[in-house]
Amino acid sequence: MRKFLEISLGLLAALGGFVDIGDLVFASQAGAKFGLHLLWVLALGTVMIMVYAEMSGRVAAIAELPTFTAIRERFPNKLAITTLISASLVNFMTCAAEIGGVALILQLLSGLPYRALIIAAFLALILIIWLLSFGAIEKIFGYLGLGLLVMVVAAFKLHPAWGSLGHGFVPQTVSSNFTTYAYFAVGLLSATLMPYEVYFYSSGALEENWKPRDLTTNKINTIAGFGLGGLLVASIIIVSAHFFQGAGINPEFLNTTALNALIPYGQAGLLLVLLGMLFSIGGSAVETCFAGAYNLAQYFGWQWGISKEPLKVKRFTLSWLGFLTAAFLLVITGLDPISITEYAVIFSVVIMPLTYLPILLTAKDEKVMGKYKNRDWNTALAWVFFAIIVIASVAAVPLMIITQRGQV
Repeated sequence: MRKFLEISLGLLAALGGFVDIGDLVFASQAGAKFGLHLLWVLALGTVMIMVYAEMSGRVAAIAELPTFTAIRERFPNKLAITTLISASLVNFMTCAAEIGGVALILQLLSGLPYRALIIAAFLALILIIWLLSFGAIEKIFGYLGLGLLVMVVAAFKLHPAWGSLGHGFVPQTVSSNFTTYAYFAVGLLSATLMPYEVYFYSSGALEENWKPRDLTTNKINTIAGFGLGGLLVASIIIVSAHFFQGAGINPEFLNTTALNALIPYGQAGLLLVLLGMLFSIGGSAVETCFAGAYNLAQYFGWQWGISKEPLKVKRFTLSWLGFLTAAFLLVITGLDPISITEYAVIFSVVIMPLTYLPILLTAKDEKVMGKYKNRDWNTALAWVFFAIIVIASVAAVPLMIITQRGQV
């Protein structure tokens, strides 16, 4: 039973990675435009992140290698620094979007001015990270983000046609608007596999001092945590398809997405969803600023850890403060946080091969992992998934340009 209670790391990684501001609107738009036809992409991406996150956690527990240390050791220096710069840019953009997203939710809850709430969100995140332990941060954002489960209940309450729902999990294409369909397919896959998820997850495993005895916890985290994230996003697609597709509504705003819960459950459902959004988006802000700081510390060999006294790991502390501050300065300019995160999701696809290849190479290396190395089937499956990642990385930017970010 204790193992099943130790899934807060997986919950935070899944809720912050799957259900951030971009995913909330992106999944709603996918459901509104294509109904249930993209559920198969979400299912595929969920299995892919489970496989790679499990490997990253296992490498951290056995070899004490977080993901970016593996990148530094597996790649030539020029390629490693290129990965560091690219990942830092995507983390910065995503963190800015999440700070803006927190402010948007607070505005919906309070009616106060948006820019004032950006400042409040920024200061609150600094205080939370500075004052709370890593375990407390996991639990606050992981468990309070579960308010989004209202969307799962709402999806079932709509009594979807189970035949159509099952058909949505079968790979398929559409006869019209194929490029837009492909854009949303790549976007959903990318949102599910955002690199900061494994940066944060593997570093979190070391923050919690995982050892071989924790490999069961690792499996539970990846299956239960990321599986839950996939279920939440699937529910958003299902509910959006029901309410928006036939009406021709394009849900481009967070309040439109939240209205999915208002219709079946009234104000109580809306409040729960907004609170779930607040903590899942806030969790993503925490993950991205940590991921950026972890990457810098691991590349340059600094001491790091949110569980350590901030002044004893000064460069790490200055790094996450720097990421948060730079992200705050970007979003306070008035740039749309939803647009920022859509760009971040698409650009992250480009660096995915550079992130996931070192995880695979390390996890299958017997010299490093010993008896805990990948089994043959695990390695074969990971190579298949890596090929899909490469294809998506090549297609992402052209599809974004051709479809004008899914608008045509």
